[in-house]
Amino acid sequence: MIDWEFAQQTAGKLVRPGPEVSTAEVAEAVQELREGAARSEAPVREFSDLHAKSATAPVLVVDRERWVAANLDGFKQIMAPLAAKLETAGKMPSGLSRSIGSKVTGAELGALMAFMSTKVLGQFDPFWAGGANDTGRMLLVAPNIVHAERQLKVDPHDFRLWVCLHEETHRVQFTAVDWMRDHMQSLMIDFIDATDVETSALSKMISDGLSEFIKVVRGDENASISEIFQNAAQREIVDKLTGVMSLLEGHADVVMDGVGPEVIPTVAEIRRKFTQRRKGAGPFDRLLRRLLGLEGKMKQYRDGAAFVRDVNDKVGLSGFNAVWEKPDNLPTKSEITDPAAWVARVHG
Repeated sequence: MIDWEFAQQTAGKLVRPGPEVSTAEVAEAVQELREGAARSEAPVREFSDLHAKSATAPVLVVDRERWVAANLDGFKQIMAPLAAKLETAGKMPSGLSRSIGSKVTGAELGALMAFMSTKVLGQFDPFWAGGANDTGRMLLVAPNIVHAERQLKVDPHDFRLWVCLHEETHRVQFTAVDWMRDHMQSLMIDFIDATDVETSALSKMISDGLSEFIKVVRGDENASISEIFQNAAQREIVDKLTGVMSLLEGHADVVMDGVGPEVIPTVAEIRRKFTQRRKGAGPFDRLLRRLLGLEGKMKQYRDGAAFVRDVNDKVGLSGFNAVWEKPDNLPTKSEITDPAAWVARVHG
C-alpha cells in the first residue's frame, strides 16, 4: 500500500530546517529538555495521584527528521493488519500498478509528515515496543520547541519545562494505567476489522469524500473528511477513541496548569500566548488544520479539560480517578461534553 522508505525519503527532502541555533544552544536545549522531563515526573504524579507500577518509558529529544522516522515506523505497524486484510480479500494491486501506487502514497504520506514535523512540540508514543515492559516512549522535538518559544517571546527555560509537564502526564497515564495501551490497541484493531473493502463501498467513499472536501474548503464547520471514510461500525469505534483521546489530552492540560504555578513563574503568560497560537495563524493555516484533523485535536484539548475540571469539582480527585480503574469507566464521546452523565453512570 505504501512505500515506507520512499515516504521517509520524501519527507527528508521536504522537511524545513529548524531555527538557526549554535552548537552550544543545541546542547543547552537538549540537556534542559531531558532535565525538564525528569523534573516533571514527581510533581505530575503527586498532582494526579497516578503512580506507575512498571518501569517508566524512555525520553528522547529529537529533530524533525527523527520525529518523522519514529511516526512512520508507528504508522507501518498500525497499517500492517489493514494491508493483510486487503491482501486476503484480493483488493491489493499487483505488479507495476502496485509499485507505482505505493510510491504515490509514500510521497503523499512523506509530504504530510514533513508538514506535521514542524507543528509538533512533543508526543508520547504508547505503541513503541522497544523499552522495558513495552511502556512506549516520549519524544520532545527540540527545534519546534525552540521555534515556538522564540515566536511566542516567552522565557525559554519556563516554556521547555511547561512542554515537559504536558508530555510527562501522558507518560504517567500510560505507565500507571497498565490496561490503557492494550485497550487503545484493541479499538484500533476493531476499526480495521470493521473496514469495508468491497469495491462499491470504496467508490462511494471517494464520491462522498469529494463533496465533503468542497464543504470544508467553503468553511462549513459541520463538514468532516474523516467521517466519510468510516462506516457505521467504525464511527462507533471512533466515538470511543474520541472519548479516550479527549480525556487524555484534557487531563494533560489540567495537570500542566495545576502543577505549573508551583514550578513555572511565567506559566500564566505562556498559557495565554499558547492558547492564542493554537487558533492558527491565518485562513490558509486554519483550512489545513481542518483538513488534517488538527481542529478536532484542539477541540479535544478544550472539551477534555472542561470534563476533567467539572468532574473534579463534582466528586473530587479520587472520584475523578475512577476513570482509570477499568475501560468501562472511560467517558464516551457524548459524556465528554456532559460530565454529569459520566458521574451518574460511574458513581450512581
